Amino acid sequence: MAIGHNGNLVNATQIRNDMERSGSIFQTTSDTETILHLIARSQKESLEEAIVDALGQVEGAYSLVFLFPGKLIAVRDPRGFRPLSLGRIGSSTIVTSESCALDLIDAEFVRDIKPGEMIVVTEDGTSSYHPFPAVQPAPCIFEYVYFARPDSLLYGRSVNVVRKRLGQELAREQPADADLVVPVPDSGVSAALGFAEQSGLPFEFGLVRNHYVGRTFIEPRQSIRHFGVKLKLNTVRNLIAGKRIVLVDDSIVRGTTSRKIVKMLRAAGALEVHLRISSPQISWPCFYGIDTPTRSELIAQSHTVDEINQYLTSDTLAYLSLDETQRAVLGADVTASPASAAGGLSNGHGRIHAWGDSPSAGANPDRFCHACFSGEYPVPFQDVPKPRQMRLLDF
Repeated sequence: MAIGHNGNLVNATQIRNDMERSGSIFQTTSDTETILHLIARSQKESLEEAIVDALGQVEGAYSLVFLFPGKLIAVRDPRGFRPLSLGRIGSSTIVTSESCALDLIDAEFVRDIKPGEMIVVTEDGTSSYHPFPAVQPAPCIFEYVYFARPDSLLYGRSVNVVRKRLGQELAREQPADADLVVPVPDSGVSAALGFAEQSGLPFEFGLVRNHYVGRTFIEPRQSIRHFGVKLKLNTVRNLIAGKRIVLVDDSIVRGTTSRKIVKMLRAAGALEVHLRISSPQISWPCFYGIDTPTRSELIAQSHTVDEINQYLTSDTLAYLSLDETQRAVLGADVTASPASAAGGLSNGHGRIHAWGDSPSAGANPDRFCHACFSGEYPVPFQDVPKPRQMRLLDF
């Protein structure tokens, strides 16, 4: 059996402890291994039933793909925290985390796998099941803000379109008196385009990104994050010098990166730097599959906007409100998938159900998980999960 897992189980430690007391031997610290042990222990007759039995005992976020000899099984948790896409190339069925991966191999995007749905693919065809009790879906809104690629379709919407709308709402809600809109590349680009379009200010790539450097906010040490920002970004001085800049970014986590960028712009000759963030303050960690820091490391949990602005050394700082963030997401253009338009697809053997076939999910959920902004966690937990970030560079 091979398994791929995007997400995080909030009761994995409890399950692991119970199973170890009864004789199970774990080989890793991964929460995914608990799923494998539960499947192995299940008394159900079929693989599908054993997987459903195992997943009925776990809580949290999981988008899963299982590979067995002659069988592919994909499952998304009932709340649909993390995305999962269904595609096709010829007569073959494909499962990916995002639709953009299908473009790489010239495959067709069929639709999102629905929250609580199980897809079973064999040589006899593709089948869809809904084995879990129906609950209110809560897909992650931060996928739109930052993690998803802009060339993906997510929950029936174009990520690029959503991010531009976030920027437009930001310009309406938090305007700035400035000369130029500059994005923090790459995830801030679409929002900055929306801000410029709505405000009528010119847009320029005043910061250039080195694409050979990874995401700095997940690095384990502050000294590494500081140096990573220098490697990652550089200013275009002739665009910046003598200008009042609106700097648009998607989010602020610790504030380390933003502070460094503001100082870089000032060193390049910017007269003013007005920082605009196309999402609310991140005040709570994510326990559903995004490796955010502990709450004590999140700058917004212990500081006001004015205090953060002072720390960042920006002239002004403003965030998009949660209400406007949700409005931007829900108001974005909805792109119907081929499955929705056709009422379901068949590969000649078994029917692939379209959106709306099950009462447990819809193509356009009106409720997103925004726990990182609000602290409202859709799946509660008794003990705060401990971070499992590998300390490869912590020396």
